[in-house]
Amino acid sequence: MDKSEKDLVLFVNTAPADAIRALQDYSKRLKQSFKSAVIFNSQLKKPHIDKDVDFVIACRYSSSANIIKTLKPYQSRLAAIVCRGEKHIADLARLVPFTPYLKTPSSDSLMWSTDKIAMRRCLSAYNPSISPRFMVIKTCSAEGLRRVDHEIGFPLVVKPANLASSFLVTICFHTEELEQVLKKTFKKIKKIYKDNSRVEEPKVLIEQFMDGEMYSIDAYVDSCGKIDCCPPVLVKTGRSIGFDDFFNYSRITPTNLSKAMVANAEAVTCQAVRALSLRSTSAHVELMYVDGKFKVIELGPRLGGFRHKMYKLSFGIDHALNDILIRMGQRPIMSKKTLGYTAVLRFYPFKEGVIKKISGVKHVKALKSLVTLTQNKKIGDRCQFAKNGGRSVFDVILFNPKRSELLADIRRLEKNLIILT
Repeated sequence: MDKSEKDLVLFVNTAPADAIRALQDYSKRLKQSFKSAVIFNSQLKKPHIDKDVDFVIACRYSSSANIIKTLKPYQSRLAAIVCRGEKHIADLARLVPFTPYLKTPSSDSLMWSTDKIAMRRCLSAYNPSISPRFMVIKTCSAEGLRRVDHEIGFPLVVKPANLASSFLVTICFHTEELEQVLKKTFKKIKKIYKDNSRVEEPKVLIEQFMDGEMYSIDAYVDSCGKIDCCPPVLVKTGRSIGFDDFFNYSRITPTNLSKAMVANAEAVTCQAVRALSLRSTSAHVELMYVDGKFKVIELGPRLGGFRHKMYKLSFGIDHALNDILIRMGQRPIMSKKTLGYTAVLRFYPFKEGVIKKISGVKHVKALKSLVTLTQNKKIGDRCQFAKNGGRSVFDVILFNPKRSELLADIRRLEKNLIILT
C-alpha cells in the first residue's frame, strides 16, 4: 500500500483483542491492509499490549512538543484514533488537538463526559426533564447538609466527581448517614488526588435517588450528529440482590420493552448524546425508567462493558468493528434481528475479606447456556466491593436461543456458585 493512504488505526493506551480481530477481518473483506498502533504515555508503566498490534508508540502526554514529534511520522497514514475504556478518555482528549484531520469528538465534550458534575450541568441545560435533581458540595459543613436536605431531599446518591463510575458511589437515607459518607468520601478523594498529583479541588455530586428499572443503550454518532442506537440492555445492580453497592450485577438483552418504550429510551439517549455535543464516537448511555419516564444516569464516549460480546451473540452486531468504523467516518453495520438471549453476571462475596471457599464451578461449567466463565480471584485473595475499588471474583457470560432456558440457567448459576469470605 502507498504509505500516503490512510491505513493506520491508532488506539489510545490499549487495543483489546476483539478490536484487533475486527480490524483484521475488515481488512480481509475490503482487501485493504489496515494496520493497528497503540500509543501510550511513556511517563507511566507500559501497558499490556496485544501481540498482534503492528506498532507500539511511546509518547510523553504531558509535552505538546513531544506529542507533535511522536505523531509526525504517522500523521499522513492515520485513518482513525480509537479509545476503549473510561479511564483512557482523558488521554484521548489530550491527543485530539494533535490529530486535526481525523473525525473525533472535541476535547471539551470528552472532558465533560468524564466529569460527573459537568455532565449533569450539560444534561440539565439541554433538557432538565431527563436529569435528576442534583447539586455540588465541596465541604461537609452544617450549612451544606441543610442545603442538600432542602434542595435534593432523601434518599439521595453521593458521587465523587472525576473518579471511576462506581467508586465511592453511595446511597444515603438521612442526614446523619450523609454526614458520615461525606467525611469518608472527602478523606478518600483527597488521598487519591494527592497520590495522583491532581491539583483540582475535590468536589462531590449529590443526586436525587432514582428507584426504578435500569437500562443502557450503546449508540454510534457520526460527524454530522446522526445517531444509530443498538438494542437496549436490562441492568440489575448489586443493590437489587442485597448488596450495599451499585456494581452491575446482571445485564440481559434483548429486553421485554415494548416498541414504544424502546423508542422513548432511544429518544432520551439521543438527547443525552447531543447535550454533551458528542460526535464521531460510540456512546454508552445508562438510563433509569422511573415514574413512566426515562432519565439519564450517566453517559460516556465509549463502549459499554461486555457489549461487544452481548451484541454479537444476540444480534450479530460487530460492536468492536463499528466502534472503529464510526471514527473512520464510515457507516456502522447494524442489525436488530434477534438470534437469542445473552446475559452477563458478575459475582462478589456478600462480605468483604479474604476468600475462604469457592464452590459450584463444575456445575456452572456444565450449563448449556455457558459461553465463558472468567475467574478473577482465587481462595486466599482479598475481596472488596466495587464501591471500594474491588474487582468481581467471577464474570459469567450466558447465551441461549430461548429466553426461558437462559433464565433457568441463570437460576442454576445463582444457586450453585458460592463464594465465602
